[in-house]
Amino acid sequence: MPENGGNSGFGGRRFDGNRLVVASHNPGKVREINDLIRPLGIEAISAGELGLPEPEETADSFVGNAELKALAAATASGMPALADDSGLAVDALGGDPGIYSARWAGPEKDFAMAMAKVNDAILAIEARTGVPQTRRARFVCALCLAWPDGHVETVEGEVVGDLVWPPRGEGGFGYDPIFAPAGHDQTFGEVDQDWKHSVSHRADAFDKLLATVLAPL
Repeated sequence: MPENGGNSGFGGRRFDGNRLVVASHNPGKVREINDLIRPLGIEAISAGELGLPEPEETADSFVGNAELKALAAATASGMPALADDSGLAVDALGGDPGIYSARWAGPEKDFAMAMAKVNDAILAIEARTGVPQTRRARFVCALCLAWPDGHVETVEGEVVGDLVWPPRGEGGFGYDPIFAPAGHDQTFGEVDQDWKHSVSHRADAFDKLLATVLAPL
């Protein structure tokens, strides 16, 4: 079992190093996390660069999967590791695809297919019930920093918005082209990416991490 941390609050340990592993093989996630930690003077190396295997995501929550991935990378590398687990939770689908957001894209990571699955699932409910469904959705992100001794610190962030169809924009990655944050007409695929990074679910989680784990000693 990991020590402290988790989603129950700040466990008390702060990161005081200048190098860590980003426990991801997803170039988009690695890029966003690097953009967030670079101003702190922290050098990051991805799990992919180190040739670390991707652990099977067997937890039943974003927090659980983030901790699993961070601990696997920290143990294998002997360095502190930062992992992200994130996804799209659609109200009309009972929170799906949720922790299975990447799996909806299949082994080829075909997010055009995944976005179509989301839209088709909502349309199927409407056809079956005859009731228009809400397009409300949330991007959720859990960030976990794990140390090789098994200690973890975990936070969770989110951004609320609405789904659009068809997809719009070439920016971002994953489900970004069908998600418009609340109060905005443009999708995360259309907006300036620096602005997106400042308001995203990952930014929300990172702000919490910055206020606790990455705060100066």
